Amino acid sequence: MDNQGIYVGLDIGTTSIKVIVAEAVQGQMNVIGVGSQRSEGVSRGVIVDIDKAVAVIQAAVAQAEDKANIKIDRVVAGIPANMLQIEQVSGMIAVGEENKEISDKDVRSVAAAALVRNLPPERETLSLVPTEFIVDGFDDIKDPRGMLGVRLEMRGIMLTVPKTVIHNTKKAIEKAGLRVGGLVISPLAIGRLALTDGEQDFGTVLIDMGGGQSTAAVIHDRKLKFTSVDQEGGEYITKDISVVLNTVTVVGKHDPAMISEKYLSEIIEARVAQIFKRLKKALDAVNALELPGGIVITGGTTALPGVTELAQDILERPVKRFIPEDMGLRHPSFTEGLALIKYAAEMTDIEMLVSSVLPTPFMVDGAQMPTQPARPQPETPAAPENQRSAKRKPDKQPEKAKSKEPSPLRRFFGNFFE
Repeated sequence: MDNQGIYVGLDIGTTSIKVIVAEAVQGQMNVIGVGSQRSEGVSRGVIVDIDKAVAVIQAAVAQAEDKANIKIDRVVAGIPANMLQIEQVSGMIAVGEENKEISDKDVRSVAAAALVRNLPPERETLSLVPTEFIVDGFDDIKDPRGMLGVRLEMRGIMLTVPKTVIHNTKKAIEKAGLRVGGLVISPLAIGRLALTDGEQDFGTVLIDMGGGQSTAAVIHDRKLKFTSVDQEGGEYITKDISVVLNTVTVVGKHDPAMISEKYLSEIIEARVAQIFKRLKKALDAVNALELPGGIVITGGTTALPGVTELAQDILERPVKRFIPEDMGLRHPSFTEGLALIKYAAEMTDIEMLVSSVLPTPFMVDGAQMPTQPARPQPETPAAPENQRSAKRKPDKQPEKAKSKEPSPLRRFFGNFFE
């Protein structure tokens, strides 16, 4: 991790939107601020109401700014793997003169050549990850700049997603008064945080269980090889409990019914087991469960007791749960926010160069994300809120949400899925 500076991850989830601020100094990543607000305008990880999502993003950003004591300017956001397509691509260019050294411009040109594809009009290239460069037949080169060559080739992996998903995310970020520092497919970023070097090399299944959906991804040779999205997550467990408990009321009686812990656990287990069984079917179809790295699970729903054991019983493979180790963030629901920061901070120069040919290039290195001095603290405690209201002009959505007090049961189980 050579890049220095401030990095901000934006995790737009179905049940909560989180903002994590970290400072990279001398190879160490230190979290200095966190904001988390209950989601609105998001369904199954995708923004479906931009204005509602904007209000929540602004509230989460303001919370993180206060804790980090900085002004947030730019964020790196995660994109769900819904309808993700993964394709191996390659490009080739003539460098030109016989004794000419390969330059940044040549790298951009060969990356652009690799992107020459007839994409459907509803899809957009989100990411291009270089796997190797080839100079005059010499392969397995990670950075060809400075080398002499006549012919330059690049092989990589191209990830495309529906344009609507990218547009809505970018629009919400920009309307919230922020700049897009980069967009990353969530399982790609999470894999770099949650998996060890060996697990990324030899092949591992990564399962991220969020509030609105659950995503299984295969990481092999440090590349994202496969994803499968199940359109159910922790939020559906809450709905199951609500439906079942509403049906146990006895007609003519007003006293609350007593529900045993065993009965409650059976309701939860039934839904989680269904999710794992459907993911297993998709993984079996590509023989992913045969990989030596086993299975790693993370995401807010995996905070439920017994989830690891249940996953192991159904998937019939070794399963372990990843939980961040950062102070104050030791909960699997913070995995994606931290993963986005790590992904941005560890991007190499060559990866940044390749990304510069994308519709949404990465602009997150320390030099391009300057911090601003902390706001001066006024004498009157109420003044900061007044100043922020005048600057950000948030709408009334957060206040409206407060008036709708959730039931005690939903509050209890909601803690697992945020």
